[in-house]
Amino acid sequence: MKTSSADYVIRVHSDLQELPLDAWNALLAEQAQATPFMRLEYLQALQQSGSATAATGWQAQFLSVWQGERLIAACPAYLKSHSYGEYVFDWAWADAYQRHGLDYYPKLLVAVPFTPVPGARLLAADGAARQLLLDALLTLARQQSLSSAHILFANEAEQSAASAAGWMARSGVQFHWSNRGDRPYRDFEDFLASLQREKRKKIQQEERKVREAGVSFEARQGTEIQEADWDFFYRCYQLTYRAHHSRPYLTRDFFRLMAQRMPEHWLLFIARREGQAVAASLIALDPKQHVAFGRYWGAAEAISCLHFEACYYQPLRWCIARGYQRFEGGAQGEHKMARGLMPVSTGSSHWLAHPDFSQAVAEFLGREGQAMHAYVNELELHQPFKPS
Repeated sequence: MKTSSADYVIRVHSDLQELPLDAWNALLAEQAQATPFMRLEYLQALQQSGSATAATGWQAQFLSVWQGERLIAACPAYLKSHSYGEYVFDWAWADAYQRHGLDYYPKLLVAVPFTPVPGARLLAADGAARQLLLDALLTLARQQSLSSAHILFANEAEQSAASAAGWMARSGVQFHWSNRGDRPYRDFEDFLASLQREKRKKIQQEERKVREAGVSFEARQGTEIQEADWDFFYRCYQLTYRAHHSRPYLTRDFFRLMAQRMPEHWLLFIARREGQAVAASLIALDPKQHVAFGRYWGAAEAISCLHFEACYYQPLRWCIARGYQRFEGGAQGEHKMARGLMPVSTGSSHWLAHPDFSQAVAEFLGREGQAMHAYVNELELHQPFKPS
């Protein structure tokens, strides 16, 4: 699809190398809640490594909007032939379509593959440019007779714009740790002191089990992470998927490209026992915003409480020591609250072409939204922190 008027041109890109790196990233930098996962290097690496391609069910249909030579809007869009790797679940919708003899796939998806991190999705110079993107997405969906279009984990401004344009809103919840704004934690022990006694004792017990197992950690950041470290991490990453009887979404080449093109955005914790590496956890970083994101982990040995230490306590120690403001623990998991990560609402936007299904889903989302609001309110009543 290529449409134009006297003022702008809209293009669709299946080859991400066509897109201008500097212009895309400059536009991203202007957005609220920009994250490293929306950098063009990250998205290109997913395609070039074979992780997110048409063969794996992610056919790129990126949109760009041009005003003369100026890029004024862009978004990552994919034709999806399944719903894996999205973390906003629509399997029931797909099943309902199938039971009625209709095709749900392919659908149009605006998202970062395999990355449930809230943030900007519709990169735009202003509100008018964002509206052009929303219009272009529906035009693309209609031209290709697609069942639906979806925007996942968008920021608040994008969700509001989509709702105003008639898209249906869906809410979710994640668990994030936040530093104290008035008195940042001095160290991990200061953070533990802010927790209720039983929560603090449980964390201390879990850490003691790891120490008594003879496990120690080292953190390597950016170019400190050697190829052998990446190899060991990837082995652990594969073992995690194997334990769940599935295959990894990301290839080893993806992480090789990350090491080459975005090294400053990665932090690797390596657990060792008797000098041998036994586990690893990979954290993504936004050094400018002082935000860290829990991403992937795996272990070559089963050691009690090692997962909590590698994925929560070591990253939190690191974040507190460096004055980071937030650590996002990833999708789902209310068990994270006991470790100081609190519920945060997330949002997505949905459009369905079939009027009857659209009405049915709208009614479902209304009920689900009420239940989600009540769930978050209930979670807030179980704060792990001592009364201030």
